[in-house]
Amino acid sequence: MFRPGMEKLPVYSVEEPLWEIKLDANERSAKLSRTVQNELNRRLRVLESRRYPDMGAGSLRSMLAEAFGLKLEQVTLGNGSSELVAAICGAFGGPGRPIAYQWPSFSMYPIYAALADSPVVAVPLDVDFGMSVDAVLETVVKSKACLLILCNPNNPTGTVTPPAVLREIISRSPCPVLVDEAYHEYYGESCLPWLAEFSNLMVARTFSKAFGLAAARVGYLLASAEISAAVSKRLLPYHMNSYSLAAAEACFSCRENVMQEVRRTAKRRDRMRSVLARIEGLKVFPSATNFLLLRVEDPESLYKHFADQGIGVRNLSHNPELSGCVRVTVGSPAENRRVCECALEYGALQSRLKGGGKADGKES
Repeated sequence: MFRPGMEKLPVYSVEEPLWEIKLDANERSAKLSRTVQNELNRRLRVLESRRYPDMGAGSLRSMLAEAFGLKLEQVTLGNGSSELVAAICGAFGGPGRPIAYQWPSFSMYPIYAALADSPVVAVPLDVDFGMSVDAVLETVVKSKACLLILCNPNNPTGTVTPPAVLREIISRSPCPVLVDEAYHEYYGESCLPWLAEFSNLMVARTFSKAFGLAAARVGYLLASAEISAAVSKRLLPYHMNSYSLAAAEACFSCRENVMQEVRRTAKRRDRMRSVLARIEGLKVFPSATNFLLLRVEDPESLYKHFADQGIGVRNLSHNPELSGCVRVTVGSPAENRRVCECALEYGALQSRLKGGGKADGKES
């Protein structure tokens, strides 16, 4: 009944119990500020639901183009950056056209490549999730990849590839390179200034994380006019709804207000990491995002310990490259204190079970 290969496609699924504290999806902890909400309400009051949305989404695209010093033709919008990644795979991939991506990274990359009927090629990161220029380029050349997908900062590890390394990969890559910057606002560095220099470069971003619009599903792609036109052909007519566009415009017009919350989140992340890093048996990876990746000997027990306290985190240990890993989103100050208290209890319990000393640390 179905086309060949459908049975091999994995399903992207996320457990969604009604957690008391939900820290499993890298969502922004704070609601929209009053400033942003007022601006959104103003825009919604004049929105006519009986009218189709502006198919070219010219208003938001113009705002983005002006802010980043680009032409309107270089900005493409999508239902989250995920739709754009899928469209890019469709534009560059196809039967006999391999798509390479760093791994471990966003779990949908290989699925989008497979949906484009492309052979998938994983470029493994090292044990601490670092990236080797030679290893990446060797894999791309050997596989004859037609597209390379990189994520910086990387999800779910939270780690970054230094600009010099990223630049060398882009400059030497024989194929187009998509850099997914979904967590760019928390990091600050970007490949965007290199767009004029490298015609093979694409940068994808989203309003779902730092801007707090996960429910609206708005992402954008910054690339050459030629690439943008090709990717747009893979998108459906009226694929962006007017309500989501209004929300994104409201947030972007108040982006300095948004960045204030980003800076607060980064400070809370660093405080929480300093506490968790002192717990014996718990490794906390450095992060330039709004989440932390933890590694323990028994991730199932850590996940259960959080769950028993009503705290939802993401257990990633089923992935061999993420063995022992659990991901925790940075929440509100009160939520972070609960996370630290819970982790300290877990560390103390594990120490007692092993006959060691008590875990030490302070609340975040």
